[in-house]
Amino acid sequence: CSSCKGKRLSLVALSVKLDGKDIQELSNLSVMDSYSFFEKIELDEFDAKISREILKEIKSRLKFLVDVGLSYLFLDRVSGTLSGGEAQRIRLATQVGSALAGVLYVLDEPSIGLHQRDNEKLISTLVNLKELGNTVIVVEHDEQTLRTADYIIDVGPGAGIYGGEVVAKGTLADILSNDNSLTGKYLSGQLKVEVPKVRRKAGEAEIVLLNANKNNLKNINVHIPLGVFTVITGVSGSGKSTLLNEVLYPALDSRLKSNTSYFDGFEDIVGYEQIDKVIQIN
Repeated sequence: CSSCKGKRLSLVALSVKLDGKDIQELSNLSVMDSYSFFEKIELDEFDAKISREILKEIKSRLKFLVDVGLSYLFLDRVSGTLSGGEAQRIRLATQVGSALAGVLYVLDEPSIGLHQRDNEKLISTLVNLKELGNTVIVVEHDEQTLRTADYIIDVGPGAGIYGGEVVAKGTLADILSNDNSLTGKYLSGQLKVEVPKVRRKAGEAEIVLLNANKNNLKNINVHIPLGVFTVITGVSGSGKSTLLNEVLYPALDSRLKSNTSYFDGFEDIVGYEQIDKVIQIN
């Protein structure tokens, strides 16, 4: 459109500018850039008086997103494209920003899918919720979260019909010193998950994804060896889920099921003829 130049807003809406930027240009900023913009904005006395409370609220919400490690997200990002870790931290930031006290928060394994760096930010957010005068209860297996907790309840001793009892409770020291706690034995190092002594070497057979560019992916070429156990890792929001669920799987599924050529978010895919079927377990 020659009038709005693809911004999908009326000329009236786009004519309103804040420090030289219209609403669409502000929405195209990242959380960090937006926070910096509102921190440095200069207004005359009249506008400053009118916008004081509004700007305070905007900066407060942006700051909470920065604090939970989401400074790289763009404000116009569709919520459905966020990773699980990103969406969860946005909800947590909202709760911290509400500044409620006397609330009991219940979370079920909030660290699932988080990189260790992001896990530290998650724990910091949970501690902030507690410091506001709230009670925080989490179901969790993550070691760092367990070591940060003020109080731990260890349920067991086994799973299913062999569980359902409180095996140990108290501080971290209480759990570590309890001989009945399987969790305590792993935390103390008495038990550990052994690293495999023998690993299968990758052969020449592989699938190659060329110029993957969806969401945060920066035109990367990905070589995935066949016949081995491959892990894709990285910090939350780096593009892992996008690569697998929004690029690789649809590309393989379309070609193997209906022989169609799906090309959303990448240039080409090579080597898919070597597999018969793709199954997504998500």
